[in-house]
Amino acid sequence: MPRHLLLSLALLLAAGPALAADKDATTLQSLLKAREAGDAQTARQIWEWAEIGFQEEKSSALLQKQLTEAGFSIKPGVAAIPTAFVAEWGSGKPVIAIMAEMDALPGITQDAKPERSPLRGKLSGHACGHNLFGTASTSAAIAIKQWLEKTGRKGTIRLLGTPAEEGGSGKVYMVRAGLFDDVDVAMHWHAGDRNSAAVGQSLSNKTAKFRFYGISSHASAAPDRGRSALDGVEAMDMMANMMREHIPFDARMHYVITSGGSAPNVVPDFAESYYYVRHADPRVVADIFDRVVKASEGAALGTGTRVEHEVVGGVYSLLANDSLGKLMDRQLRTLGGVRYTAEERQFAEKIFSTLGKTDLALGSEAEVQPYDATRSQVGSTDVGDVSWVVPTVGLRTATWVPGTAAHSWQAVAAGGMSIGYKGMNLAAQALALTAMELYRDPKQVAAARREFEQRRGADFKYVPILGDRAPALDYRR
Repeated sequence: MPRHLLLSLALLLAAGPALAADKDATTLQSLLKAREAGDAQTARQIWEWAEIGFQEEKSSALLQKQLTEAGFSIKPGVAAIPTAFVAEWGSGKPVIAIMAEMDALPGITQDAKPERSPLRGKLSGHACGHNLFGTASTSAAIAIKQWLEKTGRKGTIRLLGTPAEEGGSGKVYMVRAGLFDDVDVAMHWHAGDRNSAAVGQSLSNKTAKFRFYGISSHASAAPDRGRSALDGVEAMDMMANMMREHIPFDARMHYVITSGGSAPNVVPDFAESYYYVRHADPRVVADIFDRVVKASEGAALGTGTRVEHEVVGGVYSLLANDSLGKLMDRQLRTLGGVRYTAEERQFAEKIFSTLGKTDLALGSEAEVQPYDATRSQVGSTDVGDVSWVVPTVGLRTATWVPGTAAHSWQAVAAGGMSIGYKGMNLAAQALALTAMELYRDPKQVAAARREFEQRRGADFKYVPILGDRAPALDYRR
């Protein structure tokens, strides 16, 4: 028997009896299998570009090109964001939307090696795996389109290119612009250190840059004539740190000083801090944020400086949908986890040795974690806003070595080689098969909508935490 037929047979057997007996599922898996090599190239290219929030020009253009070639109609530059786009194919209901992130993180760089190897000349890296995220979502959307076309089924598949998830709240502007208003189900996934479709709650957040303005002067010859903007920043930060004792224990507050002056002998006339406030309840976030603002005003008063703040981002917590979560979990369990080659295992062992204490063991990448509807996460995502306007479901797959933390050099390393690509391919399959079930069974779409409306409440009205501000296109500059 030819080698390619043996491989196809092995894939069907590995998928288990449920998928092997399902012609639609087999078709989708075959379509995605044919895309694997190209998807790896796409993910690696976006990994190498490592474009940060709202500056993903090449990454966005590459995904749009692939969707255009696959027959999708494209609307670029939506929601007043040059790198955001909507790609669509089909007609009628249900409308299923898949989100595709693509932004990297500033301040971290790493080669695809299992030891610390920063890349010279690079100032950013895909430490949260969005090179994999955007690629898999795009591939899943294309495979779904091809399946709808082959089967003649009615329905619309939509791929939303969603920039600047990392602090830029890109999806919030897209929600505000009405791009999800007619969507029946929204889907997403994320790079991770495990395979899980568990429904969990994220943290709402509000972020802002606090800018202090003082008076420059010679720090030794005329210090009395100066007023240090850096003093204002440091006084604010000290007061914020004192606040930590008096905020809810499950809240988070963190900051960086993004500008503090250029020379010690010049009293700086400008300094800036960048703050995040997080909590599961957006009302608690609003209260703590207001206290941070008052701290900034007190710091300015005490140091003879002036302060102003700009809200950069703000997101809701995730609204869980157990109906969709269990559906995604069933598809993921049918597919199984990730299997390493001997070479990948060696790479993983070296990475694992750098991680310290973890809650996962090597080998768990081949498993699917238990479905836990109570599991929470302490990160924030602008998918949260989407989940409050349309029933939303997501998953994580093992694109990183088990135990790897997000935003780490270990995450960058695995996301630029085959370990990351395998987890990415698993995510694409899970997304496509979940969408297939929703197209085939409208009752599951209706059940998700009923749960969504019950959890959200009849009186809920969506109001963005970041208000009516224009997209903060320069927040990373």
